[in-house]
Amino acid sequence: MDFEPITRPLTDAEARAEAERIITQSFQPETPVRHFPTSFRDATKVPPYGDTPPVHQDDKRIVPAWAAGIAVASIGVGAGSVGLGCCAWLVLQGLASVTLYGVLMVTLPFAGLAMVATAIGGAVSKARSVSKTVYEGPVVQNTQITNTSTTRGMFSRTRNDVR
Repeated sequence: MDFEPITRPLTDAEARAEAERIITQSFQPETPVRHFPTSFRDATKVPPYGDTPPVHQDDKRIVPAWAAGIAVASIGVGAGSVGLGCCAWLVLQGLASVTLYGVLMVTLPFAGLAMVATAIGGAVSKARSVSKTVYEGPVVQNTQITNTSTTRGMFSRTRNDVR
């Protein structure tokens, strides 16, 4: 068999003869079935380093940069929403298992701290409020109440001025 590549186009007669030869050879029952490998694995070891410089690879993206940016942003938003959903699930699982004793144990340190702060604030307030000032003289108290009322309708206003 001649497997040399043909460098010129075949004439109609040659093409017809070649087609008949291929068809008759394909449908002959005495032709043994030949198996061809469908994959190849190169078992040679790759050197850890070499003297070949890196090959420049042209940028052949078919996706515009803005579309890639939107895709990356949408992946980030999706991952963030999954994180928020997991956080909400954990919080709700924790709230579902809340007991009175658990709440009391969590709030006990805060209540103790608030009690100590209130006691210190009260002591400081009492210490500051001690005054030795004595007022002498007549005391005059005058109270005057002016009542003006314009009560009409649903919305009304009553002013009491105390002087």
